[in-house]
Amino acid sequence: MGWRKRTDQREKNRLLKVGLIWVAFLSGPGLLGLAAFSESRADIYKYVDPDGVVHFSNVPSGNGNWVVVIREERVQFNLGENFKKYETEIWKASQKYSVDYHLVRAVIKAESNFNPKAVSKAGARGLMQLMPQTASLLQVNDSFHPEENIDGGVRYLRYLLNSYNDNLSLALAAYNAGEKAVLNYRGIPPYQETKTYIQRVLRYYQEFSKETKLPVEPSHSQN
Repeated sequence: MGWRKRTDQREKNRLLKVGLIWVAFLSGPGLLGLAAFSESRADIYKYVDPDGVVHFSNVPSGNGNWVVVIREERVQFNLGENFKKYETEIWKASQKYSVDYHLVRAVIKAESNFNPKAVSKAGARGLMQLMPQTASLLQVNDSFHPEENIDGGVRYLRYLLNSYNDNLSLALAAYNAGEKAVLNYRGIPPYQETKTYIQRVLRYYQEFSKETKLPVEPSHSQN
């Protein structure tokens, strides 16, 4: 009976040590908690020492048999294989409808990641993700044709900017959620998807605007 009590107490002490080590790991100054994983190696390793104490680290030492218990999912910023393929078409439409070239690129990046064959769950198609009804109104015969899609999408974006007195956030909200939603809510709809979309486009717009090089050579798009 005494042996059982001692064993139980030893197990409690061991679990307590594990908990304290885990808490120290999460709040340690070197890591600043889980939020800092993306700033260093984010895979988490575990090691059980001879006393039965479990250690966790994102930088395992050479001592002990460390095993991976949490593996970080690496996320890479992918601009898409067609990132620079349609520069001239984008420039042409942006000049034609007086819409900032970098803004058009930002919208395309957010909408399709420069994939001319992209189709959303809702049925939006092409580089600027035109819905069939919108494409029809814009007289876009083939939404998968890059130049037609870009021309129609930029013309629609110009229309929205005019409708909202060049209020970019409202224009983007309408592009994403529809004009009716913006009208019903008298502003940006409270949809998380729309809010995230606006933030994403504005972030891309800011990044693309840092570039000084503009397209000068003609290119020929292919479907």
